[in-house]
Amino acid sequence: MNLLHLNDRPGEYPPSLYAGDADSGRMDPLRGDQRADVVVVGAGYTGLSAALHLARRGLSVTVLEAQRVGFGASGRNGGQIGSGQRQEVDWLEAQMGRDMARRLWDLAEEAKALVRDLAHAGGVPVRDGIAHACRTASEVEHARHMADHLARHYDYDRVEPLDRDGMARALGSDAYVGGDLDRGAGHVDPLALVRAMAAQAQAAGASIHEGSEVTRIVHAAHAGGKSRVETAQGSVSADHIVLACNGYLGKLDGHVAARVMPINNYIVATEPLGDSHPEILPDRIGVADTKFVVNYWRMDDRRRLVFGGGETVTYRFPRDIMGVVRPHLLSVYPQLRDVRLTHAWGGTLAITMNRMPCFARPAPNCLSASGFSGHGVAMATLAGRLMAEAVAGQAERFDVMASVPTRPFPGGAMLRGPLLVAGMAWFGLRDRLGF
Repeated sequence: MNLLHLNDRPGEYPPSLYAGDADSGRMDPLRGDQRADVVVVGAGYTGLSAALHLARRGLSVTVLEAQRVGFGASGRNGGQIGSGQRQEVDWLEAQMGRDMARRLWDLAEEAKALVRDLAHAGGVPVRDGIAHACRTASEVEHARHMADHLARHYDYDRVEPLDRDGMARALGSDAYVGGDLDRGAGHVDPLALVRAMAAQAQAAGASIHEGSEVTRIVHAAHAGGKSRVETAQGSVSADHIVLACNGYLGKLDGHVAARVMPINNYIVATEPLGDSHPEILPDRIGVADTKFVVNYWRMDDRRRLVFGGGETVTYRFPRDIMGVVRPHLLSVYPQLRDVRLTHAWGGTLAITMNRMPCFARPAPNCLSASGFSGHGVAMATLAGRLMAEAVAGQAERFDVMASVPTRPFPGGAMLRGPLLVAGMAWFGLRDRLGF
């Protein structure tokens, strides 16, 4: 099963809210045999960040994208630029100690700053603020504890705890019992961001080829040897390979695939709300709740609510995505029952067993980063920078991320499909029962 072709038309963006202004500037497929210092597989945040930072170091870079720039999760996600790693610092401290947790926190802070810098350079606005909406009193207490912990031990005082009334005012909904507001986080149009990154990578000298699905990788037998990446119409010989495929890795590398599971998620957008419902997100923050299958939402600059949520137990997108997501939206905003939904789309992201990204060296001259578990806008972008550093011989920061263990899923890549069915059914039931 090839997720590159299962749910989308070849060479086309999904029918997302973001894609309306993005169907221009196509890049030619790879043709013939070429040579580069580095070949990057995948033109999302990870691959384009790697290409940009490598090109700025003076290396020749060729990026191969099977579909379009930002075709995968990078161009169709909720656009949230979250703080920290996917796991909170108390979990990281318990697993790896305070010093390592602080190094991982600092890397994540750098990730947010990098995204903001790239967005600013590309003329893409970023709005501040992400609320974390809790469903239980124990979750609210944990959020309050973590806000104090970050301020005391991580020099981060941007998180404001919110009680039930504070959360209701921030959201325009009384569906949650409290939580917090992280004013150092933010949100952005994700496809505009990734296309701006592509333009910056090209300006730095990187070559990007759309419609260039990789069919075979021949790794160098030893460090210092040459590797070859093949497509249907050409090939690239290179000193280094960067794998930046996330949920669309397929069969290109079994070691990584065993540790990274693709999952689907779905988003809808409302018609512009105009002057109606001014109570909804009055400060234009983004929001994510504490469900395992997370609900997440934000208001765009035309006051359209962009709302993601809902699970399915197959890799094929449902025919009625609006029907899947609408109940989740109405559980938060019942006042929008009569508001028209104008867009609905699905996407494939990737998770790991511990929800921390999988940084790996699949071969002597090959680096990979994937499995960002819904935290990829910032961390995937930083991953590209870290891989560029490692290619240039400065691997310390890449190795910090690679030192976080990512165990293979039971049964490896072969059993990911059955695991998806069982896992999403179980966690979806837990969410519906309020556990």
